[in-house]
Amino acid sequence: MEHLPVEVVGNVLSSLGAARDVVKASATCSKWREAYCKHLHTLSFDSSLLPVYHHLPSISHLEITITRTIFQTTGLEELYFLLDAVEFSASTVTCWLMYTRENLRRLSYNVRTTPSVNMLEIFGGHKLESLAMAHNSISGVYKRFPCLKSLSLSYVSISVSDLNLLLIACRKIETLELVGLEMATSDEELTLELISPTLKSLYVEEISLEKIILEADSIEHLNLKLCSLLVFEIVGKETLKLFKTDDVTLFQIDTVATAENLENVDIRRFSLRWPEIYEMISRSSKLRRLRLWDMSVFKEDGIVDLETIAVSFPLLTHLSLCYDLRVGEVHHGLRGSSQLVNVTVLELGWTRIDDFSSCWVEGMLRRCPNLNKLVIRGVIPMVKTPRECQMLASFTSSIVELMRKYIHLKAQFYFK
Repeated sequence: MEHLPVEVVGNVLSSLGAARDVVKASATCSKWREAYCKHLHTLSFDSSLLPVYHHLPSISHLEITITRTIFQTTGLEELYFLLDAVEFSASTVTCWLMYTRENLRRLSYNVRTTPSVNMLEIFGGHKLESLAMAHNSISGVYKRFPCLKSLSLSYVSISVSDLNLLLIACRKIETLELVGLEMATSDEELTLELISPTLKSLYVEEISLEKIILEADSIEHLNLKLCSLLVFEIVGKETLKLFKTDDVTLFQIDTVATAENLENVDIRRFSLRWPEIYEMISRSSKLRRLRLWDMSVFKEDGIVDLETIAVSFPLLTHLSLCYDLRVGEVHHGLRGSSQLVNVTVLELGWTRIDDFSSCWVEGMLRRCPNLNKLVIRGVIPMVKTPRECQMLASFTSSIVELMRKYIHLKAQFYFK
């Protein structure tokens, strides 16, 4: 170890991450101490992983300990503060950030202070490339962020207008995550306009608004989760490749102009019915993965049929379907004769065991002549009554019989 260059030792210490482990390791010898002071580039402070801090006499001793740890370094590039268990002095935290801001490239910040530290004022105009903030507030956006490529805001208090301005200030932004934001919802601020020519990935979770307008000529990934929106509109070029929703209430979505190059569509518990979903993705002839999970199927809404899928998406390789078979209409989905010749992975599921139909499963298998893998997911309740015992026995027999016919398939079963 004594023959390792001091720069390599700095990389070793940086890989430890946790400040406690770094400080202990740096006490090995003078060379490691030098590496800690001059070549350490990553530090992480996590209150849940530092029980030794809980034995300090007061919060001021904790602040002094962290200050000494940071101020003994000279070139930190990545800094992680996960210290929401206690409240710190805003002036002390500001000193930490001011000391490291010249070289810092990546910052994860979850620290409770009174008053809140103005992160944008401190790092505006500097070299920060990635910023993740949680449980803080943002007010006023007056500076540019010329190098910021990744921005994550979780449970942050920010007005809609400030969020719009912040995205404009990040000229090179590529990845944006918005989770549980506390946003003003006055009559003037019911529409969130996200405008960025460089944005490639957008993740939105736990946000309720009237309308979101996304203007992004480079957007490739769009992921919505636990959101409630009236309208979602995408304005841009045909760059979108992945569209994913999970438990989203949305009354109108306009992606027609940007969906032609979609390759992956993953929809779970979506308020839109199949005809509306199909209208949105019908031009996606390059689609390779389609997942429609926990979908409610009703005759009046139109059935998700294999004929439409096979004709519209000829390059499809992965198909996943899970229905709420309330009226038994799903068998109409097997009408037609077109085959899914490129599908190699098929995933099927249902919401209740009495919804299971071996005829439907076998019908799906026949339409996929080159299938290699079958995944079945279902819900099996606790068996308490003779009827439930009979249903479970019937289901087991059907599955065994089915697998005997398709012994060449690699089958996986997941039940809860």
